[in-house]
Amino acid sequence: MRSAFSAALTRLGRDNPDVLLITGDHGYALFDEFRTACPDQFINAGIAEQNMVGMAAGLARLGFRPFVYGLSAFVPIRVVEQIKMDIAHDDLPVVLLGDGAGFVYSHLGPSHQSAEDIACARSVPGLTVLSPGDRYEMTACMDLAYDLRGPVYMRMGKADRGEVHAGTLSPLVVGEPICVRSGPADAPALLATGAMLTTAVQLAEQHGPMAVWSVPSVKPLSTEAIAAISRSSSAIVVMEEHSVHGGLGAAVTEIVTEVEPCRVLRIGIQDRFSKHCGSYDYLLREHGLDLASVKERVDAFTATI
Repeated sequence: MRSAFSAALTRLGRDNPDVLLITGDHGYALFDEFRTACPDQFINAGIAEQNMVGMAAGLARLGFRPFVYGLSAFVPIRVVEQIKMDIAHDDLPVVLLGDGAGFVYSHLGPSHQSAEDIACARSVPGLTVLSPGDRYEMTACMDLAYDLRGPVYMRMGKADRGEVHAGTLSPLVVGEPICVRSGPADAPALLATGAMLTTAVQLAEQHGPMAVWSVPSVKPLSTEAIAAISRSSSAIVVMEEHSVHGGLGAAVTEIVTEVEPCRVLRIGIQDRFSKHCGSYDYLLREHGLDLASVKERVDAFTATI
Protein backbone atom coordinates (compact mmCIF):
# COMPACT_ATOMS: atom_id res chain seq x y z
CA MET A 1 0.00 0.00 0.00
CA ARG A 2 2.84 2.42 0.74
CA SER A 3 4.27 1.74 -2.72
CA ALA A 4 0.89 2.61 -4.22
CA PHE A 5 0.88 5.81 -2.17
CA SER A 6 4.34 6.75 -3.42
CA ALA A 7 3.43 5.99 -7.03
CA ALA A 8 0.19 7.98 -6.84
CA LEU A 9 1.94 10.95 -5.23
CA THR A 10 4.65 10.92 -7.89
CA ARG A 11 2.04 10.77 -10.66
CA LEU A 12 0.12 13.67 -9.15
CA GLY A 13 3.36 15.65 -8.76
CA ARG A 14 4.40 15.08 -12.37
CA ASP A 15 0.97 16.02 -13.70
CA ASN A 16 0.41 18.98 -11.38
CA PRO A 17 3.34 21.27 -10.62
CA ASP A 18 1.30 22.84 -7.82
CA VAL A 19 1.58 19.60 -5.81
CA LEU A 20 4.11 19.81 -2.98
CA LEU A 21 5.26 17.09 -0.61
CA ILE A 22 6.14 18.33 2.88
CA THR A 23 7.55 15.82 5.35
CA GLY A 24 8.46 16.10 9.01
CA ASP A 25 11.83 14.36 8.62
CA HIS A 26 10.20 11.01 7.79
CA GLY A 27 9.84 8.62 4.86
CA TYR A 28 13.06 9.20 2.94
CA ALA A 29 13.24 5.92 0.99
CA LEU A 30 9.49 6.08 0.44
CA PHE A 31 9.93 9.35 -1.42
CA ASP A 32 12.96 8.51 -3.56
CA GLU A 33 10.82 8.32 -6.69
CA PHE A 34 9.06 11.60 -5.94
CA ARG A 35 12.29 13.45 -5.16
CA THR A 36 13.83 12.19 -8.40
CA ALA A 37 10.81 13.10 -10.52
CA CYS A 38 9.86 16.35 -8.74
CA PRO A 39 12.95 17.63 -6.90
CA ASP A 40 11.65 21.20 -6.64
CA GLN A 41 8.35 20.04 -5.11
CA PHE A 42 9.83 18.33 -2.02
CA ILE A 43 10.27 20.10 1.32
CA ASN A 44 11.69 18.56 4.49
CA ALA A 45 10.31 20.73 7.28
CA GLY A 46 12.28 18.88 9.95
CA ILE A 47 11.02 17.63 13.29
CA ALA A 48 8.66 20.58 13.70
CA GLU A 49 5.21 19.28 12.87
CA GLN A 50 3.27 22.33 14.04
CA ASN A 51 5.39 24.64 11.92
CA MET A 52 5.05 22.19 9.03
CA VAL A 53 1.25 22.44 9.07
CA GLY A 54 1.43 26.23 9.24
CA MET A 55 3.85 26.20 6.30
CA ALA A 56 1.42 24.03 4.33
CA ALA A 57 -1.42 26.45 5.05
CA GLY A 58 0.62 29.39 3.80
CA LEU A 59 1.64 27.56 0.64
CA ALA A 60 -1.99 26.57 0.00
CA ARG A 61 -2.95 30.25 0.19
CA LEU A 62 -0.39 30.91 -2.55
CA GLY A 63 -2.04 28.38 -4.86
CA PHE A 64 -0.04 25.23 -4.09
CA ARG A 65 -1.52 21.83 -3.21
CA PRO A 66 0.50 20.57 -0.23
CA PHE A 67 0.56 16.91 0.82
CA VAL A 68 1.82 16.84 4.42
CA TYR A 69 3.36 13.54 5.55
CA GLY A 70 4.08 12.36 9.09
CA LEU A 71 3.46 9.49 11.46
CA SER A 72 -0.19 9.41 12.53
CA ALA A 73 0.87 9.76 16.16
CA PHE A 74 2.09 13.25 15.17
CA VAL A 75 -0.12 14.10 12.16
CA PRO A 76 -2.87 14.69 13.17
CA ILE A 77 -2.46 14.09 16.93
CA ARG A 78 0.32 16.58 17.68
CA VAL A 79 -1.02 19.24 15.32
CA VAL A 80 -4.80 19.24 15.85
CA GLU A 81 -4.86 22.95 16.74
CA GLN A 82 -2.93 23.92 13.60
CA ILE A 83 -5.13 21.69 11.43
CA LYS A 84 -8.24 23.25 12.94
CA MET A 85 -7.25 26.92 12.76
CA ASP A 86 -4.67 27.13 9.96
CA ILE A 87 -6.25 24.73 7.46
CA ALA A 88 -9.82 23.64 8.19
CA HIS A 89 -11.14 27.00 9.37
CA ASP A 90 -10.39 28.53 5.95
CA ASP A 91 -11.14 25.37 3.94
CA LEU A 92 -7.64 25.18 2.47
CA PRO A 93 -6.71 22.36 0.03
CA VAL A 94 -4.16 20.55 2.19
CA VAL A 95 -3.92 16.75 2.36
CA LEU A 96 -2.59 15.46 5.68
CA LEU A 97 -1.09 11.96 5.57
CA GLY A 98 -0.82 10.00 8.82
CA ASP A 99 1.31 6.90 8.26
CA GLY A 100 1.68 3.98 10.67
CA ALA A 101 -1.81 4.27 12.15
CA GLY A 102 -3.00 1.78 14.73
CA PHE A 103 -0.33 -0.65 15.94
CA VAL A 104 2.12 -0.42 13.03
CA TYR A 105 4.88 1.05 15.22
CA SER A 106 4.09 -1.55 17.85
CA HIS A 107 7.53 -1.88 19.41
CA LEU A 108 7.81 1.88 20.05
CA GLY A 109 5.04 1.81 22.62
CA PRO A 110 1.97 4.01 23.24
CA SER A 111 3.71 7.20 22.11
CA HIS A 112 3.73 5.86 18.53
CA GLN A 113 0.61 3.66 18.60
CA SER A 114 -2.11 5.83 17.12
CA ALA A 115 -5.59 4.69 18.13
CA GLU A 116 -7.35 8.05 18.34
CA ASP A 117 -6.50 9.85 15.08
CA ILE A 118 -9.86 9.29 13.38
CA ALA A 119 -11.71 10.51 16.47
CA CYS A 120 -9.64 13.70 16.53
CA ALA A 121 -9.96 14.29 12.79
CA ARG A 122 -13.71 13.56 12.69
CA SER A 123 -14.35 16.32 15.21
CA VAL A 124 -12.60 19.04 13.15
CA PRO A 125 -15.25 20.86 11.06
CA GLY A 126 -14.92 20.45 7.31
CA LEU A 127 -12.08 17.92 7.45
CA THR A 128 -12.64 14.87 5.23
CA VAL A 129 -11.26 11.62 6.68
CA LEU A 130 -10.09 8.81 4.38
CA SER A 131 -8.83 5.36 5.38
CA PRO A 132 -7.86 3.08 2.48
CA GLY A 133 -7.81 -0.70 2.98
CA ASP A 134 -5.49 -1.88 0.20
CA ARG A 135 -3.31 -0.50 -2.57
CA TYR A 136 -6.21 -0.03 -4.97
CA GLU A 137 -8.12 1.98 -2.41
CA MET A 138 -4.96 3.96 -1.67
CA THR A 139 -4.63 5.02 -5.31
CA ALA A 140 -8.32 5.93 -5.49
CA CYS A 141 -8.13 7.86 -2.19
CA MET A 142 -5.12 9.85 -3.40
CA ASP A 143 -7.02 10.91 -6.52
CA LEU A 144 -10.11 11.73 -4.47
CA ALA A 145 -8.07 13.77 -1.98
CA TYR A 146 -6.60 15.88 -4.78
CA ASP A 147 -9.96 16.32 -6.54
CA LEU A 148 -11.78 17.41 -3.37
CA ARG A 149 -9.74 20.64 -3.20
CA GLY A 150 -10.33 20.99 0.51
CA PRO A 151 -8.81 19.80 3.80
CA VAL A 152 -8.31 16.03 3.97
CA TYR A 153 -6.81 13.66 6.52
CA MET A 154 -5.76 10.27 5.11
CA ARG A 155 -5.03 7.45 7.53
CA MET A 156 -2.40 4.93 6.43
CA GLY A 157 -2.36 1.68 8.41
CA LYS A 158 -0.50 -1.61 8.04
CA ALA A 159 0.81 -1.72 4.48
CA ASP A 160 1.31 -5.43 3.83
CA ARG A 161 -1.99 -7.08 4.76
CA GLY A 162 -2.76 -8.17 1.19
CA GLU A 163 -5.13 -7.05 -1.55
CA VAL A 164 -8.90 -7.15 -1.26
CA HIS A 165 -9.88 -5.72 -4.63
CA ALA A 166 -9.04 -7.45 -7.90
CA GLY A 167 -7.88 -4.36 -9.73
CA THR A 168 -8.19 -0.62 -10.25
CA LEU A 169 -11.29 0.92 -8.69
CA SER A 170 -13.68 3.37 -10.26
CA PRO A 171 -13.36 6.90 -8.90
CA LEU A 172 -14.51 6.97 -5.30
CA VAL A 173 -17.58 8.90 -4.25
CA VAL A 174 -16.90 10.65 -0.99
CA GLY A 175 -18.94 9.15 1.83
CA GLU A 176 -19.92 5.97 -0.02
CA PRO A 177 -18.87 2.51 1.22
CA ILE A 178 -17.69 -0.07 -1.32
CA CYS A 179 -19.42 -3.46 -1.52
CA VAL A 180 -16.66 -6.09 -1.46
CA ARG A 181 -18.91 -9.09 -1.02
CA SER A 182 -22.70 -9.50 -0.97
CA GLY A 183 -24.58 -11.44 1.72
CA PRO A 184 -28.07 -12.50 2.78
CA ALA A 185 -30.51 -10.32 4.69
CA ASP A 186 -30.61 -12.75 7.63
CA ALA A 187 -26.88 -12.35 8.39
CA PRO A 188 -24.85 -9.45 9.78
CA ALA A 189 -23.02 -7.14 7.41
CA LEU A 190 -19.34 -6.48 8.09
CA LEU A 191 -18.15 -2.89 7.70
CA ALA A 192 -14.40 -2.43 7.90
CA THR A 193 -11.89 0.30 7.28
CA GLY A 194 -8.14 0.37 6.79
CA ALA A 195 -6.07 -2.64 7.82
CA MET A 196 -9.08 -4.49 9.26
CA LEU A 197 -10.63 -4.87 5.80
CA THR A 198 -8.50 -7.96 5.11
CA THR A 199 -9.62 -9.48 8.41
CA ALA A 200 -13.26 -8.81 7.51
CA VAL A 201 -12.91 -10.67 4.23
CA GLN A 202 -11.16 -13.59 5.94
CA LEU A 203 -13.89 -13.70 8.58
CA ALA A 204 -16.63 -13.79 5.95
CA GLU A 205 -14.89 -16.67 4.21
CA GLN A 206 -14.74 -18.67 7.46
CA HIS A 207 -17.98 -17.66 9.11
CA GLY A 208 -20.38 -18.22 6.24
CA PRO A 209 -22.28 -15.90 3.91
CA MET A 210 -21.98 -12.31 5.13
CA ALA A 211 -21.81 -9.06 3.24
CA VAL A 212 -18.51 -7.17 3.48
CA TRP A 213 -18.32 -3.42 2.95
CA SER A 214 -15.16 -1.36 2.85
CA VAL A 215 -15.37 2.17 4.22
CA PRO A 216 -12.48 4.22 2.80
CA SER A 217 -14.41 7.45 3.42
CA VAL A 218 -15.02 7.64 7.17
CA LYS A 219 -16.08 11.30 7.14
CA PRO A 220 -18.37 12.27 5.59
CA LEU A 221 -20.24 8.98 5.74
CA SER A 222 -23.40 8.59 3.68
CA THR A 223 -26.47 8.36 5.91
CA GLU A 224 -28.44 6.81 3.05
CA ALA A 225 -25.81 4.12 2.40
CA ILE A 226 -25.54 3.08 6.05
CA ALA A 227 -29.33 3.04 6.40
CA ALA A 228 -29.59 0.82 3.32
CA ILE A 229 -27.03 -1.61 4.74
CA SER A 230 -28.95 -1.66 8.02
CA ARG A 231 -32.20 -2.48 6.22
CA SER A 232 -30.64 -5.28 4.19
CA SER A 233 -28.87 -7.03 7.10
CA SER A 234 -29.79 -8.58 10.43
CA ALA A 235 -27.16 -6.45 12.19
CA ILE A 236 -23.92 -4.57 11.53
CA VAL A 237 -20.42 -5.46 12.70
CA VAL A 238 -17.89 -2.64 12.44
CA MET A 239 -14.19 -3.50 12.44
CA GLU A 240 -11.39 -0.95 12.83
CA GLU A 241 -7.85 -0.77 14.20
CA HIS A 242 -8.83 2.33 16.13
CA SER A 243 -10.48 3.20 19.41
CA VAL A 244 -14.12 2.22 19.73
CA HIS A 245 -14.66 5.81 20.87
CA GLY A 246 -15.06 8.28 18.02
CA GLY A 247 -14.08 6.05 15.10
CA LEU A 248 -16.01 4.33 12.33
CA GLY A 249 -18.06 2.25 14.78
CA ALA A 250 -19.20 5.41 16.53
CA ALA A 251 -20.05 7.06 13.21
CA VAL A 252 -22.16 4.09 12.09
CA THR A 253 -23.92 3.88 15.45
CA GLU A 254 -24.74 7.58 15.34
CA ILE A 255 -26.43 7.11 11.97
CA VAL A 256 -28.43 3.96 12.66
CA THR A 257 -29.78 5.22 15.97
CA GLU A 258 -31.24 8.22 14.14
CA VAL A 259 -32.53 6.82 10.85
CA GLU A 260 -32.57 2.99 10.69
CA PRO A 261 -32.18 1.29 14.07
CA CYS A 262 -30.38 -2.04 14.19
CA ARG A 263 -27.90 -3.81 16.44
CA VAL A 264 -24.28 -2.77 15.99
CA LEU A 265 -21.20 -4.61 17.27
CA ARG A 266 -18.14 -2.37 17.42
CA ILE A 267 -14.86 -4.25 17.20
CA GLY A 268 -11.94 -1.96 17.86
CA ILE A 269 -9.45 -0.90 20.52
CA GLN A 270 -11.00 -0.60 23.97
CA ASP A 271 -10.44 2.33 26.32
CA ARG A 272 -6.91 1.43 27.40
CA PHE A 273 -3.28 1.58 26.41
CA SER A 274 -1.30 -1.49 25.36
CA LYS A 275 -0.01 -3.45 28.34
CA HIS A 276 3.20 -4.56 26.62
CA CYS A 277 5.36 -3.75 23.61
CA GLY A 278 5.75 -6.41 20.97
CA SER A 279 5.16 -7.23 17.35
CA TYR A 280 2.20 -6.00 15.34
CA ASP A 281 0.60 -9.45 15.43
CA TYR A 282 1.12 -9.66 19.18
CA LEU A 283 -0.69 -6.37 19.76
CA LEU A 284 -3.60 -7.44 17.57
CA ARG A 285 -3.96 -10.47 19.83
CA GLU A 286 -3.59 -8.42 23.02
CA HIS A 287 -6.39 -6.10 21.91
CA GLY A 288 -8.60 -8.83 20.46
CA LEU A 289 -8.26 -7.73 16.84
CA ASP A 290 -6.67 -10.89 15.44
CA LEU A 291 -8.87 -13.10 13.27
CA ALA A 292 -9.49 -15.77 15.93
CA SER A 293 -10.58 -13.22 18.55
CA VAL A 294 -12.78 -11.34 16.10
CA LYS A 295 -14.45 -14.56 14.96
CA GLU A 296 -15.20 -15.51 18.56
CA ARG A 297 -16.86 -12.17 19.21
CA VAL A 298 -18.87 -12.25 15.99
CA ASP A 299 -20.01 -15.83 16.62
CA ALA A 300 -21.22 -14.87 20.10
CA PHE A 301 -22.95 -11.75 18.74
CA THR A 302 -24.60 -13.64 15.89
CA ALA A 303 -25.99 -16.22 18.30
CA THR A 304 -27.99 -13.48 20.07
CA ILE A 305 -29.63 -12.06 16.95
